[in-house]
Amino acid sequence: RSQQTSDLAHQQTDDLYPTEGSGESEEDTTSKEEEKIIDCMSLPEDKLAQSQKKTAVLIKENMNTQANRELIRCVILSRIIFGEKHWKCAQALANLAHGYLTLRGLPAQAKKHAESARSTLLTWKVNTTSNREAKEIVETLIMLYYTLGVAWLLQNQCREAYFNLQKAERSMKELKELDKGRIGRLRVSEKDITIALGRASLAIQRLNLALAYFEKAIGNVIASKGEKTSDLISLYEEVAQIEQLRRNHEQAIQYLQQAYSICVSVFTEVSPRTAEASALLAKAYAMSGEAQRRVDAVELYFIKSITAYQATLGTEDSETLTTIEEFCQWLVQNGENREAYKLLKATLKSQVISHGDC
Repeated sequence: RSQQTSDLAHQQTDDLYPTEGSGESEEDTTSKEEEKIIDCMSLPEDKLAQSQKKTAVLIKENMNTQANRELIRCVILSRIIFGEKHWKCAQALANLAHGYLTLRGLPAQAKKHAESARSTLLTWKVNTTSNREAKEIVETLIMLYYTLGVAWLLQNQCREAYFNLQKAERSMKELKELDKGRIGRLRVSEKDITIALGRASLAIQRLNLALAYFEKAIGNVIASKGEKTSDLISLYEEVAQIEQLRRNHEQAIQYLQQAYSICVSVFTEVSPRTAEASALLAKAYAMSGEAQRRVDAVELYFIKSITAYQATLGTEDSETLTTIEEFCQWLVQNGENREAYKLLKATLKSQVISHGDC
């Protein structure tokens, strides 16, 4: 039985790999004969448990391609043990879909496997009688709808994304009711869903709703990790973007100041991440008006950004050059043509010196 399982597993593996853009390395396709020998020593149930444990370890060690390969093995073994129409097999497919999204950044493959699992899970959910089984199915549906939502969002299908993320949010509420408010560690957290809903709401131009979701996410992060965690940086920057679209420039600047402050404390003032935050702050001041205080702030934060980029990424990096270009454009718009010319001249001179050294 074990030998048949091994042969069938290897026959099915190709069906679950993406047909394009997979980027598999050589080490992911070697040692197949060794795997077959190991496979022959255990039953499918044992191999599934081993593969699930191995997946968790690989994810923790950031070995994403190898972890995704183990998720594929889990699907194959689940098909052998439970059959293609069983909810456990659909659960393995949902895990694989989430893996393609989060480990490999392949939304098309993630969507394909999530959609394959959805109908089976919904059918079992309606007919289930065990409370434990019901909870596990709902947990899987949370991950599945989140995966579909983010995959659609990455493919610019924003309304589809929003609807699926709403289903993930409703499933999270259902899980709380089933578990009497107690929720253990899930692969997709309530914070993940809230942030994704904020981004989807922003993408469909529902600005007030997007703001509410991001403010909720910020509150949750502060409650769990404090006010100086790096998790807040991107959230503050995204809320600032919403406030700019709502023409609340002062509020946007306040959020970006908070993001910049965290960057300095976590990454130091001379780092690419702080340089990015500084450039966003400069542009926010530029959008807010032409008072002298604003002009001084724009110059200050643009110079800080350019200096940090040059020190960390180099004078010829695209981020450095883009920020210099944006600063020059602002200088020209404010009648500072001479300053813009000096900055461009200095940039070209540094590039010539750099090439000369080579």
